[in-house]
Amino acid sequence: MYKSTVHWNGAIHRLFLVVLIISCFTILSACGSKNSDGEAGEGKIKVTATIGMITDVVKQVGGEHVVVTGLMKAGVDPHLFKASEGDINKLDQADIIFYNGLHLEGKMIEILEKMAHKKTTVAVSDNIDHATLRTGAENGMDTEFDPHIWFNVKHWMKATESIRDTLVKEDPTHADDYKRNADSYLKQLQELDAEVADKINTIPEQSRVLVTAHDAFGYFGDAYGMKVMGLQGISTASEAGTRDVTDLRDYLIENKIKAVFVESSVPRKAIDAVIQGAAEKGHELIIGGELFSDAMGAEGTTEGTYIGMVRHNVDTIVNALK
Repeated sequence: MYKSTVHWNGAIHRLFLVVLIISCFTILSACGSKNSDGEAGEGKIKVTATIGMITDVVKQVGGEHVVVTGLMKAGVDPHLFKASEGDINKLDQADIIFYNGLHLEGKMIEILEKMAHKKTTVAVSDNIDHATLRTGAENGMDTEFDPHIWFNVKHWMKATESIRDTLVKEDPTHADDYKRNADSYLKQLQELDAEVADKINTIPEQSRVLVTAHDAFGYFGDAYGMKVMGLQGISTASEAGTRDVTDLRDYLIENKIKAVFVESSVPRKAIDAVIQGAAEKGHELIIGGELFSDAMGAEGTTEGTYIGMVRHNVDTIVNALK
């Protein structure tokens, strides 16, 4: 009897230890499945994207199956962005890297090319027919192609399809979800494209002149019927000179343009010089508002999404020029 009791107690003790070990393992596993943002990351595709516009699309298409890290936040200029050691770690830890391409992330090209040798690294602009891109000296560019493709919503639909196709290929288990999410988002983009065109058409034709700090809105102008003038070139790495300021000032005075626009990711010093120069000639220029060009608004705001950013820009332009 005594031996049976000891044996029974020993069995209970061993069972207790097994249960305790399993419980501890479960807790540790749960803790370990969290990423740095505290989101559950176990079994999810880890994506790192460069600009905010791409980050937003990956979230829309990837939904619950992806964990997305964006390198460039609100107000960051991608033309001048240099990846820190922490940024390189984020790229290194990703399963997939999405970037714009067309030399937008000019100072990151070498890093992205190295990453492409060891993991899926996709330029979302590759899915766009290059014959439809703004090119070369005929548009006064200092790069082969204009990289600001998101300002033509139809181009951004192609970028969305590229992100969808990559996620489907890398994670076929959730292919139906990615396709369903993409279809829903593409429908929203199609409606946005029509909305932008309708709103721009409310501006008197002679007033459809958009003057900004740098030449980021070329695709916007071509797609929706506006003349676009940027004080700097395609890249903000090239600064506007005195002649650029003078020429733009004279054009605005001659054509009786009343409003210019600043950009959230570009210093307004050069635009202020144009305004001051026009004032000295007796022509008043006002700031029509702040536009989001190379970076979206702060995370958690309406302008912190691609669709919200486009709507903000169009409403700001229409209200100033209409």
